[in-house]
Amino acid sequence: MSNIEQAATADFDELQHSKAPASRPGRAVPTIGKRGLQLLSWLMPIVVVAIWELLAQAGWLSPQVLPAPTKVVKTAVKLATSGSLSSDLGVSLLRAIVGFVIGGSVGFTLGVLVGFSRVAEAAIDRSVQMIRAIPFLAVLPLVIVWLGVGEAEKIFLVALGVTFPIYINTTLGIRQIDPKLIELGRIQGLSPLQLIRRIVLPGALPSILTGVRYAMATAWLALVVAETIGAQSGIGFLAMDAREFLRTDVIVLTIVIYALIGVAADAIARFLERRLLAWHPNYGGAR
Repeated sequence: MSNIEQAATADFDELQHSKAPASRPGRAVPTIGKRGLQLLSWLMPIVVVAIWELLAQAGWLSPQVLPAPTKVVKTAVKLATSGSLSSDLGVSLLRAIVGFVIGGSVGFTLGVLVGFSRVAEAAIDRSVQMIRAIPFLAVLPLVIVWLGVGEAEKIFLVALGVTFPIYINTTLGIRQIDPKLIELGRIQGLSPLQLIRRIVLPGALPSILTGVRYAMATAWLALVVAETIGAQSGIGFLAMDAREFLRTDVIVLTIVIYALIGVAADAIARFLERRLLAWHPNYGGAR
């Protein structure tokens, strides 16, 4: 290398060194622990409720439009004391659980069939996708004609809504298994059932549990639609009955109950992920 090239290289290195940010030893970047992140996740809802209460107490929010949180709490205590709230909540939970079990079983079974078989995909998938595209409100009149407005109609709608998220995610999870893992299992002498139990299902489980989380949210959406038509009990019936008497405090209470149930259902799904996927680096110790 010539003297000119050596000098140019030295000047370039000096220029890059001057542009580099100066390090500041002894100063660590502040981090938030797991407990701090959990507290932060609840901070915004608490702030929103506090602002809501202040605006209601100041008279900026009409009680007929949006009652104060303290009013909603008093209404909840009154309904819980009378026993009507627990009764309606129990009815809604039972409908959601039964519909979830039925729809989840159907969705998982169809997802396994389509995931493993191209013939089953050709026979089943297009029909399932067409039914999935139909909104709840569009199919509701036909369901009422078939099943009336009793418990069967409500459970059917919940099961229908739950089926599709679990079906899609089960199929996707099975199809995403690395073929090299399947081949490795065959080389090790695993039978087809052992391949499914040891390789396919564990590999598809993250996607299946994601479908469960979506299905839990869809179950309550379907139940809200079902309980607004001809129901004599349940949280949806409580809201519709309150609407007739302009009881906005009861209506807001039912909305809060739906939100809390949704948070609880999501927490259950996350707990299942941590327990069933403890071996997975993204689900086990990472959370």
